[in-house]
Order: sequence, then C-alpha cells, then structure tokens
Amino acid sequence: MKIQRFAWRDFRNLPSGEIVPGPEENVIYGSNAQGKTNLLEGMWLFTGERSFRGAKDPELVRSGCESAEIRLDFFADGRDQTAKISIIGGRRSAELNGVKKRSCSALIGEFRAAVFSPEHLSLLSGGPAGRRAFTDAALCQIRPAYAAVFAEYNRSLSQRNALLKDIPKCADLLDTLDVWDERLVQLGEKIMRGRAAYLEQLSPRAAAFYSGMCGGRETLSLRYERSAPDFAEALRRERKNDIFTGHTGVGPHRDDVLVEISGMDARAYGSQGQKRSAVIAMKLAEAELLEKTTGETPVIFLDDVLSELDAERRYYLLNRLKKFQVFITCCEPDAVNAECCGKMFRVENGVPKEMTAGT
Repeated sequence: MKIQRFAWRDFRNLPSGEIVPGPEENVIYGSNAQGKTNLLEGMWLFTGERSFRGAKDPELVRSGCESAEIRLDFFADGRDQTAKISIIGGRRSAELNGVKKRSCSALIGEFRAAVFSPEHLSLLSGGPAGRRAFTDAALCQIRPAYAAVFAEYNRSLSQRNALLKDIPKCADLLDTLDVWDERLVQLGEKIMRGRAAYLEQLSPRAAAFYSGMCGGRETLSLRYERSAPDFAEALRRERKNDIFTGHTGVGPHRDDVLVEISGMDARAYGSQGQKRSAVIAMKLAEAELLEKTTGETPVIFLDDVLSELDAERRYYLLNRLKKFQVFITCCEPDAVNAECCGKMFRVENGVPKEMTAGT
C-alpha cells in the first residue's frame, strides 16, 4: 500500500495543490496552524473512516467556499488505483476508480492506514467510547463486513431505546420488546466476539512495541471488558430499569478495553509519558496486525508524535517503521533529519513545498 499522489481543492485551509510523496518517510513540517495536519486528515479520509479529529463534513470545506474535493492516487491489491471524495452541501461522496460509491464508508478496506495524533491520547485519559471506537475502526479495516454489523447494531439499539421510551405511554408495546432484544443480542454477540478476538491478537504485538520503547523496563497488556458476561440474560435482568431510564444499559455499547502497564490500570495510574508510549504502541501494533491479516502494508500517519519523545524512543520508533510508507508532521524537521532518508515538505499558509534535507 503506497500513496503516489494526493491532490486537493478548498479542503480545510488548503486552497489547491498536490504532493507526490516518497515510498518511505515523508516529513511535513512548518509552524502551527499552517495546514500540516490537514494534509494527513485528507489522506486518512480515504480509509472510509471519519476524521480522526472528530470534524464534521461541513468543517472540511475551506472558509468562504461552497465545496471541496480531494483525490488520492495509490497502489494497492497489485494495481494503481484512484479515489476521489467530494464535499458538497455539507456532505461527503466518494468514487473509486471512476465508480461512484454508495457512501464514503464503502471505501473501507480499499485503502488502509493507521494514524496517531494528539487526540488519540484520550484513548487512556478519556472514557470507554474512545477505546471502543479505536477497536471498532481497526476491526473494520481488517474485516470491512463488520462496518455493516456495527451500523445495524446501532440502528437496532436506537429503535430499542425509542421503544423503551414509548412503553410507559402504551403498555401493549412491551410485547414487541422481545423481537428487538433478540436482534440486539444476535448482532451484539458478533461484535463482542470480534472485538475480543482482535484484542487477543493486538495485545502481544502492542506489548512488544511498548517493551522496545521503554527498554524492557515495563510491560503492557490489553484485554476486552464486557459490561455483561451474558448479554441476553443481562437484557432480561435489566429490562425494568431500561424502561424506567429509557435507554439500554448493557451491551457492546457499554464495553471497555482494559489497558495495564506492569499490572496496573494505565487509565488510572499511568503517567502522561507512559500513556503516550502505550497509545503509540497500540497504534503500531494496529498497523502490524493490519499488514499480517490483509497482506497489505498500511500507510502510517504520525501527527506531532515525535515532539514529546526522547531520542531513544524516537530512534526506536522511526526504525521500526522502515517497511511502511510514513507521513510525519512536526514543527521543526531537526528531530527527524538524522534518521529520515525520504522526502520533506514545508507547509506555509496551506501550501506545501518539497524541500531538500537540511533546508
């Protein structure tokens, strides 16, 4: 998997232009708020996932413009491919190799990548929703069919919650709850099994990366935490309370991922440095597992990762990524000049310019 060309028009603060990246390291540097992360975000959108910054579609269009367009030329599945995303009327649409897709999520599995940005630190400092989203997004890239399962589960969950709110007004509706419970359990069990299996494979890989980053002084482990061991039984047990509250209190939408460093809960006891290293290790493991499972080497996006790492960790990280095409953003290129043998782009006012090392 290699990006050959990325082009844009009126995306974020990027007016119009393109970059032709190298096959290995690509360093994108410049002052803050110049558009470095916007370049990564635009390329990432071709995974079919939402913006890793949590942006809504209208926010992706350059201020004062009515529409935006981004295009990615990439090599995957043994051939050259082209994808295009248009943002018109505040909504995204996608094409792949000239064929319109039903939605941008239909691109999932076509272009694969892993991304780390400062926002991902919330994986260990925020609530369980972020950890579920991390697991689900990675799982969908490995098995795109899961995207439909998640979408159907969320629809069924919304319909069950609406029914729970209506039952107190119309008791006859209670008889229809069993139908939704059965559907929710069927989909929920598939999701929970998929998540647990994915984390079983991810944990030893993340542990190896974390050990390398900290010189073997600490250990890392990941484990899936179900909100209820038996989903069907829990739904029956909690039915009265669910009707009272108007929402479903148990299920995969309430589950979590336990992250431990040397046997201690990293969410509660990890330092900022430990949490950063753990999240980076999880992201690197995601990329490695994606490669092993799909046979395609994903593209790696590292947004402002190196600034908080010491020289030892930085050297380890960059050397472990040699086999990937990597895009790294930073304010100053000095941090990566010594280890980087790829291309460098300086971004100013939304315009990237290819530079030679040391300039």
